[in-house]
Amino acid sequence: MPAPLSSGIVTRAETGPDGEWAVRHVPGGSSVKDYRCPGCDQLIPAGVGHVVTWPTGEWGSVEDRRHWHLPCWNARGRRRPGGRRPR
Repeated sequence: MPAPLSSGIVTRAETGPDGEWAVRHVPGGSSVKDYRCPGCDQLIPAGVGHVVTWPTGEWGSVEDRRHWHLPCWNARGRRRPGGRRPR
Protein backbone atom coordinates (compact mmCIF):
# COMPACT_ATOMS: atom_id res chain seq x y z
CA MET A 1 0.00 0.00 0.00
CA PRO A 2 1.49 3.41 -0.91
CA ALA A 3 2.36 5.79 1.89
CA PRO A 4 -0.24 8.52 2.40
CA LEU A 5 0.69 11.96 1.13
CA SER A 6 0.92 13.21 4.72
CA SER A 7 3.27 10.43 5.89
CA GLY A 8 6.76 11.04 7.26
CA ILE A 9 8.41 10.01 3.97
CA VAL A 10 10.51 12.87 2.59
CA THR A 11 8.77 14.79 -0.16
CA ARG A 12 10.33 17.78 -1.86
CA ALA A 13 8.69 20.67 -3.65
CA GLU A 14 9.67 21.30 -7.25
CA THR A 15 8.76 24.20 -9.51
CA GLY A 16 8.84 23.99 -13.29
CA PRO A 17 7.19 25.51 -16.34
CA ASP A 18 4.40 22.98 -15.81
CA GLY A 19 3.63 24.20 -12.28
CA GLU A 20 4.34 23.33 -8.67
CA TRP A 21 4.88 19.67 -7.83
CA ALA A 22 5.46 17.46 -4.82
CA VAL A 23 8.07 14.82 -5.67
CA ARG A 24 8.78 11.71 -3.63
CA HIS A 25 11.50 9.17 -4.39
CA VAL A 26 10.32 5.57 -4.08
CA PRO A 27 13.19 3.14 -3.41
CA GLY A 28 13.05 -0.14 -5.31
CA GLY A 29 12.47 -2.14 -2.14
CA SER A 30 9.39 -0.06 -1.35
CA SER A 31 7.81 -0.47 -4.76
CA VAL A 32 5.43 -3.44 -4.56
CA LYS A 33 3.31 -3.04 -7.68
CA ASP A 34 3.69 -2.15 -11.33
CA TYR A 35 3.00 1.36 -12.65
CA ARG A 36 2.89 2.89 -16.13
CA CYS A 37 5.23 5.88 -16.60
CA PRO A 38 3.37 8.80 -18.25
CA GLY A 39 6.64 10.06 -19.76
CA CYS A 40 7.55 7.02 -21.85
CA ASP A 41 4.39 4.91 -21.52
CA GLN A 42 6.53 1.97 -20.38
CA LEU A 43 6.04 -0.23 -17.35
CA ILE A 44 7.80 0.51 -14.06
CA PRO A 45 7.95 -3.00 -12.60
CA ALA A 46 7.58 -3.69 -8.90
CA GLY A 47 10.95 -3.46 -7.17
CA VAL A 48 12.28 -0.66 -9.42
CA GLY A 49 13.02 2.72 -7.87
CA HIS A 50 11.15 5.69 -9.33
CA VAL A 51 9.44 8.95 -8.32
CA VAL A 52 5.82 9.66 -7.55
CA THR A 53 4.61 13.19 -8.22
CA TRP A 54 1.45 15.20 -7.77
CA PRO A 55 0.52 18.84 -8.28
CA THR A 56 0.56 20.97 -5.15
CA GLY A 57 -1.80 23.72 -4.22
CA GLU A 58 -5.54 23.69 -4.04
CA TRP A 59 -6.06 21.59 -7.16
CA GLY A 60 -3.67 18.71 -6.35
CA SER A 61 -4.90 15.51 -4.71
CA VAL A 62 -4.09 11.84 -4.21
CA GLU A 63 -5.94 11.02 -7.44
CA ASP A 64 -3.43 13.20 -9.33
CA ARG A 65 -0.40 11.13 -8.28
CA ARG A 66 1.68 9.71 -11.12
CA HIS A 67 4.62 7.32 -10.98
CA TRP A 68 7.54 8.19 -13.27
CA HIS A 69 10.96 6.84 -14.15
CA LEU A 70 13.31 9.48 -12.74
CA PRO A 71 14.91 10.26 -16.14
CA CYS A 72 11.44 10.66 -17.69
CA TRP A 73 10.38 13.04 -14.90
CA ASN A 74 13.56 15.08 -15.34
CA ALA A 75 13.02 15.27 -19.12
CA ARG A 76 9.29 16.05 -19.04
CA GLY A 77 9.83 19.60 -20.29
CA ARG A 78 11.78 18.40 -23.33
CA ARG A 79 9.42 15.72 -24.58
CA ARG A 80 5.75 15.00 -25.00
CA PRO A 81 3.97 12.26 -23.04
CA GLY A 82 4.43 8.76 -24.40
CA GLY A 83 8.13 9.18 -25.14
CA ARG A 84 7.74 11.01 -28.45
CA ARG A 85 9.98 13.99 -28.98
CA PRO A 86 8.53 17.16 -30.46
CA ARG A 87 9.58 17.79 -34.06
